[in-house]
Amino acid sequence: MHTAKILLASLLLAAATTAVAQPAPSTTPPHAIVKTLMTKPLAQHPGEELVMLSVEYPPGSVDPVHRHNANALVYVVEGSIVMGLRGSKPVTLQAGQTFYEGPDDVHEIGRNASSTRPAKFIVVLLKKIGAPVLVPVN
Repeated sequence: MHTAKILLASLLLAAATTAVAQPAPSTTPPHAIVKTLMTKPLAQHPGEELVMLSVEYPPGSVDPVHRHNANALVYVVEGSIVMGLRGSKPVTLQAGQTFYEGPDDVHEIGRNASSTRPAKFIVVLLKKIGAPVLVPVN
């Protein structure tokens, strides 16, 4: 009987240790992976610059509500993304399609349309030198 109690205690300890060792699945969607490809001041437009970004949405990625305070041109390279501006219907874009955001637009929806495949796109911003690329909006 003593051996059975020791064995039971060992099994319970192992089960408790296994439960603690495995992290709970995250409920937070993955964030976009953003890389600056180029920044170029514009001599013809003093105080303004072009910024080119590469953005990858992992599967299930969702952006926070934001604005750019810039003219933003988007070109989808791979996968499918959903974009939506305040006051407009969301659109689903496939590879080869484009999207525009103006300096006063609030980007309410920006996400990967797929929960299993990544999506990649290029963004070109025309903005004031030194202004942030993205500004969160409540």
